[in-house]
Amino acid sequence: MLVSGRVQDLLSQERALLADLQAFLEAQGAPPEAVDYARQAARSLDETFLLVVVGEFNAGKSSFVNALLGSPVLPEGVTPTTDRIYVLVHGDRPGQLEPTRDPFVSRLTYPLPSLEGVALVDTPGTNAIIRQHQALTEGFLPRADLVLFLTSADRPFTESERQFLSLAARWGRSVILVVNKADLLETPEQREQVREFVEKGARGVLGLTPPVFLISARAEQRGGDPGFAALREVLKTRLSETERTRLKLQNPLNTAAEILGAEEARAEAARRTLAEDLRVLHDLEAQRERHRETMLGELDGQLNRVARLLSEFEVRADRFIDHQLRFSNLRGLMNSRELEEQFRREAVAELPEAIDRQFGSMIDRFVEANLHFWEDVQAFLIRRQPSSEIARTRFSYDRAALLEGIAGSARQHLETTTEQDLARQLSRDAEDALKGAVGGLAGGIGIGATLGALIGASAVDFTGGILAGLTLGSLGLFVLPNKRIQAHRQLRRKVAELREALERIIRREYEREQERADQRLQDALSPYTQFTEQEQARLTQAQARAAELRARLDALRNDVRTWSTQAGST
Repeated sequence: MLVSGRVQDLLSQERALLADLQAFLEAQGAPPEAVDYARQAARSLDETFLLVVVGEFNAGKSSFVNALLGSPVLPEGVTPTTDRIYVLVHGDRPGQLEPTRDPFVSRLTYPLPSLEGVALVDTPGTNAIIRQHQALTEGFLPRADLVLFLTSADRPFTESERQFLSLAARWGRSVILVVNKADLLETPEQREQVREFVEKGARGVLGLTPPVFLISARAEQRGGDPGFAALREVLKTRLSETERTRLKLQNPLNTAAEILGAEEARAEAARRTLAEDLRVLHDLEAQRERHRETMLGELDGQLNRVARLLSEFEVRADRFIDHQLRFSNLRGLMNSRELEEQFRREAVAELPEAIDRQFGSMIDRFVEANLHFWEDVQAFLIRRQPSSEIARTRFSYDRAALLEGIAGSARQHLETTTEQDLARQLSRDAEDALKGAVGGLAGGIGIGATLGALIGASAVDFTGGILAGLTLGSLGLFVLPNKRIQAHRQLRRKVAELREALERIIRREYEREQERADQRLQDALSPYTQFTEQEQARLTQAQARAAELRARLDALRNDVRTWSTQAGST
């Protein structure tokens, strides 16, 4: 490679750019292979020029390399004979195999003056049964300085070859197309037809028409082949010191352009993912609000049913008062214990059981709706799969861990919270609150009594107390009617107070449990909300840094083109 002062300056700028690109990729948590490609691009500036031979299995690559070198350096066969990448370099000791840092790449020396300054690379066949072979070749392609793309005259430019050529175009590599086994084509018309077919296919992939050479490696090994002779002449030009220096400067920049473009695409995909995630978070918030409104709507209906039970009790109590507070029942009014028991049977009746059933139905529905909400949260998040563009990035891993944490909170809530647990907690809180509201009237009811029992005892206390206070000696001609009116008034006031206290208690318990559910959701979402804010800030900074690197890259590519033009004219 030419080592003028200008070339040295360009090399220094490229090394600095590639080092900054590598640091940028590492800071962004790019996939490991992207970082490796940047690292390898920097190394390639100090490596021997790599002339890489690629092609499908059975295209005759090994025989082509042997014909090109004029010596049987590589084994040939009808089955895949190359299971690793061989880098052939000029050396005094023929056939010496040396390991490299890559376990799948071997360095092979051979006394071939034609290889001075160049390393000829033989790769495993693509489209072979052994898929690892193709992976090896595809992974090595970004290291190539010039690609000899070999196809076969009996099946030229297959679909898999088109795909592989598009990979070379993606990395911005210069390609020379070689059609081997041209001796199978019997007429000039057939040869021209194959040439046009390959040129058209390559033009569709590369956007330009690369040189196409029809050769026969077998004929070259047996005495000579005109197509091979034409290829050698072109290679002399393409492998001149000036041309090698141009490609050596250009290819790492093409690699950098591909890597940077891929990172920009990943960043854009991450921005789209974050925007969609934020929409999902807003949807969850809206879903929580709809859940709250639905539950409040259902609560009104449930409370109306409780109020109806109390109204029915009030009607029965009124009837009992009218029936008992009569002069004809003076003897019965003397026995307060019997009067209370009779009131319990006729007026209270099944009120405790009905209240318990209604309250149980309320709790069941509330618990069921809350659990379904958490199930919806879990299902919502499980569906949030990242795009393939950001797979295996740190952003993807961090995001997945946080979303799994949110879904895990939902799962943990579903697994550890049973309907009985929530029902017991709600019932216990309501009972304690009701005792505080009507505790003076519900004396004698122990802790753990059902809500219905509390209400039933309260009803007996505040109504039975009115009746039990009556004695025969206290009754005058007008006292009993007045007592009946007073009893009706007190009944209405006490039932109204009980209804109001019960509604207040139940609403408070609903609100308390809803606040707990809201807090669970907020606690689960908070880390991811912070993550989205941090990632948006990071991506904004990364966008500015990528633009700066892109500007430096474009300027360097332009400088290399300018140097190449000047060097070619001298």
